[in-house]
Amino acid sequence: MRNFILFIRRFFNLILFLILEIVCVILIEHTNTLQGNDIVSSANMVSGIVYKKQSDVVYYFGLRKMNDSLVNENARLRWQIDQLHSVDTLKDSLVHRTIATLDSSTHIVKFADYLYRTARVINNSTNASDNYITINRGSKDGIAKNMAVISGTGIVGRVEHVSAHFASVLSILSSKQKVSAKLKDGTNGYIIWDEKQPDVLIMTDVPQQVKVKKGDSVYTAIFSIFSPDILIGTVQKTVVVKKNAMQLIYLQSSTNFHNLQYVYVIENKMVTEKKQLEDSTGKK
Repeated sequence: MRNFILFIRRFFNLILFLILEIVCVILIEHTNTLQGNDIVSSANMVSGIVYKKQSDVVYYFGLRKMNDSLVNENARLRWQIDQLHSVDTLKDSLVHRTIATLDSSTHIVKFADYLYRTARVINNSTNASDNYITINRGSKDGIAKNMAVISGTGIVGRVEHVSAHFASVLSILSSKQKVSAKLKDGTNGYIIWDEKQPDVLIMTDVPQQVKVKKGDSVYTAIFSIFSPDILIGTVQKTVVVKKNAMQLIYLQSSTNFHNLQYVYVIENKMVTEKKQLEDSTGKK
């Protein structure tokens, strides 16, 4: 208490001056004078600037939560779309009596059941001959070897190594990768990396007579490790290989590997059954 009184005595004149200034400002503000309007306008402007800065700070620190929410929502939407693409409707050819009977003989045949898991990229390379990506999901999150990995814009690679909490993905930018693909007319081929540029892919095994235009889109085929109709890239140019009557199609990759932050790991729950059947018949 004694220190407080000493403080008041020492700065009495300054404190009195500030109090009188505040009183004067309040009196002027509550009048309709030009000065009063200027004070109110200036106060509103300062308040607006402060609130905007506060909003910007809150928005910045909430970006990660918003990104995670959007990625999870995209995963859910992709799953819903694949539920439509992974079924066939077949008619029972043994029954043809009435329209009602034909309707009742329609069967839904499901050939894939995809599950999407979101992950964050925590390491990425683009300059090696075989590039790898590390993600922050592992076996405890349901990640397993050979699962396909995509981004929000296209294919990324496949899971190669898995630990409890992390996984290493062999990027499509690798000499070891070969992905089944299709053109818009249904022509199938394989995608390999150009090995020179991280944003250029090459589609091989395309017959010379197939007409391809610059800007055409190329998608994953139904028998690839990826879910079907995932965008791979757009056609930039074609080169004819005369010795085998084939053409090479150069693509601009739809995935930006320089700025890869979030990915989706795809699990096909029916792939084990499919592989067991193919192994039993000697097919690869």
